[in-house]
Amino acid sequence: MRWLADECVDAGLVSHLRAAGHDVLYVAEIAPSVTDAEVMTLARTEGRVLRTEDKDFGDLVFRRGQQVPGIVLLRIDPAMHVRKASRLDAVIRRFGENLRGRYTIVEEARFRTRPLPR
Repeated sequence: MRWLADECVDAGLVSHLRAAGHDVLYVAEIAPSVTDAEVMTLARTEGRVLRTEDKDFGDLVFRRGQQVPGIVLLRIDPAMHVRKASRLDAVIRRFGENLRGRYTIVEEARFRTRPLPR
């Protein structure tokens, strides 16, 4: 899968995705300090699902009408690195390419997903 990892994403999680064979661009490596709107534009231009831990992207999509191929928001305690990776792996196994076109929230005990506006 093609991902754009937001700057707030732990570098270890980026490495985990890459080791699993995913194509990951990491904002911290290619364009640190860009705005959320610029991150959304990059995801759209590159055709990548945005992986973030920042709830503000939901506001940009649902209230401000910005478009993005998909968003996966990880809502797990930042100190729980191993748990983050296992839950991200689980959501990828469950939804795969169907993460595209959806806003998916990954929590410790559940996944929530809804279609992105067109």
